[in-house]
Amino acid sequence: MVGAELKLHPVVARVLVARGYRTAADATKFLSDALTELPDPFTMKGLPQAVERILQAILNQEPVTLYGDYDVDGVSSTALLTTFLRQVGLEVRTYIPHRLEEGYGLNRAAIERLAAEGTKLLITLDCGITSHAEIERANALGVNVIVVDHHAVPEVMPNAVAVLNPLQPGCEYPTKWLCAGGVTFNLCMGLRKTLRERGFFAGKQEPNLKQLLDLVALATVADVVPLTGANRILVTHGLKELTAGRRPGVRALKDVAEVGGIEITAGTVGFRLGPRINAAGRLDDASVGLQCLLAPNYETALPLARALDSANAERQQIERAMLNGAIEQAEAAVARGVRGLVLSSPDWHPGVVGIVASRIVERFHRPTILIGVHDGMGKGSARSIEGFHLHDAIKSISGMLARFGGHKAAAGLSIDPAKLAEFTLAFETVAGERLDDAALIPRCRIDAVVSAKELDEKAVEALQKLAPFGMGNPEPVLAMRGQVAAPRVLQNKTPGEPGHLKLTLESAPAFDVIGFRLADKVGLTEGPIDLAFKISIDEYRGVSRLALKLTQLRASPA
Repeated sequence: MVGAELKLHPVVARVLVARGYRTAADATKFLSDALTELPDPFTMKGLPQAVERILQAILNQEPVTLYGDYDVDGVSSTALLTTFLRQVGLEVRTYIPHRLEEGYGLNRAAIERLAAEGTKLLITLDCGITSHAEIERANALGVNVIVVDHHAVPEVMPNAVAVLNPLQPGCEYPTKWLCAGGVTFNLCMGLRKTLRERGFFAGKQEPNLKQLLDLVALATVADVVPLTGANRILVTHGLKELTAGRRPGVRALKDVAEVGGIEITAGTVGFRLGPRINAAGRLDDASVGLQCLLAPNYETALPLARALDSANAERQQIERAMLNGAIEQAEAAVARGVRGLVLSSPDWHPGVVGIVASRIVERFHRPTILIGVHDGMGKGSARSIEGFHLHDAIKSISGMLARFGGHKAAAGLSIDPAKLAEFTLAFETVAGERLDDAALIPRCRIDAVVSAKELDEKAVEALQKLAPFGMGNPEPVLAMRGQVAAPRVLQNKTPGEPGHLKLTLESAPAFDVIGFRLADKVGLTEGPIDLAFKISIDEYRGVSRLALKLTQLRASPA
């Protein structure tokens, strides 16, 4: 058995088996987080060509521009490669397009301006895989292009010097779902190795790649890619770097987010740090986030971090107003039996539609596209559910779109507002054909059935060895049967949201059990119930208690 061979806690062993790690070798491979276990970067298609072209630029001191996307992945990737190249003596220029004025990805006007200003090598970060026309224009202007991306690949690759994307045909890199930050880190690994082999560092200090992993962790967690394979290794060490806070911009961000001095987890990145970096790009200028991450000292970084914090507060206010309108539209559509939602308004901020789309998916469990209109163009973000490949679905009706891109779980698009009604109907039709009623029922996946006597602080500590938790490696959900002694309903401080359910269990009266927004389930607690929950340790006034956070409950079958 896996648990016996590896001397694992029995609950952890059951979780691993439930997740497909059925042998000691499989479990050992998953649990290993040594940096030496990272795949060879040169197994990534296009990486040798990219390394050679960048080495040429380093040796000849060519003008190089890094062109990053405006989200956390793009901004962090740009900061990562900028830091590395400056450490090896190449002063590079950075360019982050304005979300509302320029839109996603490469644009012709920016390329022409950068070429006129002397750029000879353009490296895209988190974009470019579908920018055929823009890259051809760059080629015509004498600008070489290297594409670093991770989004769904087109049938024909762009005509670049090199394309780095693990999803492209013929790429042997084993972890396919890297974010752009992960791809960029592999590029840095390849560059350092080649520079070392060619004697570049004789008498010089080599860049410390481990200290760049804080940026990789920001990108990987915020972009919600699976935390398995290479991603798990990169994030494990990146979170340690974020906790250490050696980077002035990271330290300032942690302080304004009020998480300085604590251990940084994937949850901290996803809910506290990532949204602040994202906020500037959503509302105005994403380069503020880049400037913060590249700040040379804390005094320079702190006002930038405060600006990001203010932008995030503004974003939250806009989001709340948009969510109310989106819920009204979604309720009406669901009442009509719609399985795929397209929601739109001329009043919605295009920079916030992705966040609200995620909230609608959580609430209604349907693939959702949210579209705001800016300067006569509809700009939308889409989020999906399990079993519905969003990119494929949108691609099948893309003739109505000005542009689109993304992957199976998320996508972005632009559309003429005059075509919104037609597109809405088309998406509803596609979703209706590809989703049955069962697919619209959220599943509560259980990793292990346990008894109360198996749950103690040792079990919680053992489960933490499976971290970092996130997409592809969620926090374990356990289940057990119990009898409620004292249910209580707590009011939700957020208007319009369901209340919370607080329970005491007869078999484990010391456990602190709460179900957020599950007050409507209080009627089920009169008899035996099955509880699905996540477990942690809460400390209050020096006293530790096991805390069970309910994800779902039901009356126990007779």
